[in-house]
Amino acid sequence: MGRVAFHMGFKASSIDPIEFGRGKRRSHIMRTIASQLTYLCRRKPGNVRSRNFSSYNGKDERSLEEDAERKVGWLLKLIFAGTATAVAYQFFPYLGDNLLQQSVSLLHVKDPLFKRMGASRLARFAIDDERRMKIVEMGGAQELINMLGAAKDDRTRKEALKALAALSHSEEAVGALHHAGAISVVKSTPDSTECAEIEKYKVNLLKRFQDLRYDIPS
Repeated sequence: MGRVAFHMGFKASSIDPIEFGRGKRRSHIMRTIASQLTYLCRRKPGNVRSRNFSSYNGKDERSLEEDAERKVGWLLKLIFAGTATAVAYQFFPYLGDNLLQQSVSLLHVKDPLFKRMGASRLARFAIDDERRMKIVEMGGAQELINMLGAAKDDRTRKEALKALAALSHSEEAVGALHHAGAISVVKSTPDSTECAEIEKYKVNLLKRFQDLRYDIPS
């Protein structure tokens, strides 16, 4: 019995209580660190997704802001254009004659560039019978015929024919063009391989004269 007690007492005394407590604390610390690492490892993909999602949302917000700015810009442009058009239509009766006269005056200049500018303006202004006849009365029809007959390049011929075609939408203007000798000048205008519009305007003008029973020399 004494030996057994001595042996058991020896074993019990060999376990240091302090070391045992330290071991438990170390085990607890290791378990805590391991649990934290596991938590962080699990959270990492979520954090990446969150950051990506935040970045994605930021890009979406910038894109929406840019779209809004563009739409506002276009809206302001449309408002400005509408206002300018309304003002122009109100003042056109007072400014229209001056603009037409200036355009006809450009046809008198020797420089083909100014002639083309004048013809281009007249083509834009000739949008109704009243303005077409004003152009005729101001001498614009005769000047356009002279411009076409004297033209040395395709661009000048094209602008002259384009303006004459715009005037031809008025039957009264077609009569004035016929009396001014437009048929022979239009028919003698050379075709162009580089500018198909010349032939198109020629065909349309000659057809217009034919439809209104004006004789076209063969």
